Amino acid sequence: MILHEIETTDRQELEKIQLERLQETVRNVYSKVPFYKEKFDQRGIRPEDIHSLNDIELLPFTRKADLRSHYPFGLFAVPQNELVRVHASSGTSGKPTVVGYTGKDIDMWSEIVARAIAAGGGKPGDFLHNAYGYGLFTGGLGLHYGSERLGLVTVPVSGGNAERQITLIEDFKPAVICGTPSYILSIAEKMEEQGKDPAQTSVKYGIFGAEPWSEKMRQKIEEKWNLKACDIYGLSEVIGPGVAMECHEAQAGLHIAEDHFFPEIINPVTLEALPPGEEGELVFTSLTKEAFPIIRYRTGDIASLSYGKCTCGRTTVKMSRVKGRVDDMLIIRGVNVYPSEVEHYLLTVEELSPHYQLHLTRKGTLDSIELHVEIKEEVFMGLEQNLEHETIYLLTKKIQHIMKSSCLVSMDVKVNGPKSLPRSEGKAVRVLDKRESGIEV
Repeated sequence: MILHEIETTDRQELEKIQLERLQETVRNVYSKVPFYKEKFDQRGIRPEDIHSLNDIELLPFTRKADLRSHYPFGLFAVPQNELVRVHASSGTSGKPTVVGYTGKDIDMWSEIVARAIAAGGGKPGDFLHNAYGYGLFTGGLGLHYGSERLGLVTVPVSGGNAERQITLIEDFKPAVICGTPSYILSIAEKMEEQGKDPAQTSVKYGIFGAEPWSEKMRQKIEEKWNLKACDIYGLSEVIGPGVAMECHEAQAGLHIAEDHFFPEIINPVTLEALPPGEEGELVFTSLTKEAFPIIRYRTGDIASLSYGKCTCGRTTVKMSRVKGRVDDMLIIRGVNVYPSEVEHYLLTVEELSPHYQLHLTRKGTLDSIELHVEIKEEVFMGLEQNLEHETIYLLTKKIQHIMKSSCLVSMDVKVNGPKSLPRSEGKAVRVLDKRESGIEV
């Protein structure tokens, strides 16, 4: 279901709208946000210098460090009496990043999330089970307002308490479920422990995001739940979920809400713009935000852009699924490794559950990876619950070979028993850096 004509408009008309909104945004931040005025002046740029969309490359980048250095409200473009809400990141590496919204911002956000839910298969009158966390995190309330805007019956269950999640799914019979992919898998596991089959529930569509997940993970979720799983993208610095969304018809890239957010892909080292199809760092400029407009925000997410009409009828540019983050890329003995790549190949191993962790360690002066995986319950029982069984040894060698041939890096592999690796109600912790401080990534 397509909600807004802008989703199918021709590119020439769309770019005209984008340019008008970009010019207005640049004028706005120059006059109202001292940080941007100073940045523009340093470059000798004035708002009237923006004559085309290509001129966006004249503008400075914004980074998360800029938000933290102006904590809490230094980058806001409106006074406090015009705000209706603030959200903030978790702040695991220092002060949280704080973002604000006017009433108009909330209205726009609700609209784009409604579009996203419609693209993912949701329809007015459906029940939507929202297992994203509510609070300062933008996921829960972002999906909530969009769901209500579209006319779904919204169940604000939030994260946690898997037993209650299962009860509500069984009793309310939702057509749509939302949450992080790792948590949705955990709910399915809990159902199976109770002797229930997730594939027999009423759920037909899943809207999952807030963490990178591979195509293999999608297949696992779709098989377990018998649903269509679509990826939703967003980040609080840009607005929250709904910046981009996969359509359930194609499931081949996420349609960006281009009338509100202008995307670029850059080389994260040289900062040069990259052409469509090339992989690099995703950058967004907001085009309509009032409280917290942002210019060329470096997301840190690795993706690519593709243009052209989709089979669903939408003409908006699509971003690929996020491969990983620039700062999540592991460099082990000169080889670049993303956790999502490890996940993709790991999920081809039938004996394993879709849960894993990468432990970074140091042996002497060399960095190394220890891959912790989890064997399926039925396989474990067949081995008489013996992790010393010869089959475990052969499985370990098999996994090491797959990682070496596919990810080009040697890994120590530890096979763990069923349900022994930690589960998460929010974003899954995939990397533990034990080289120095044991920081979770």
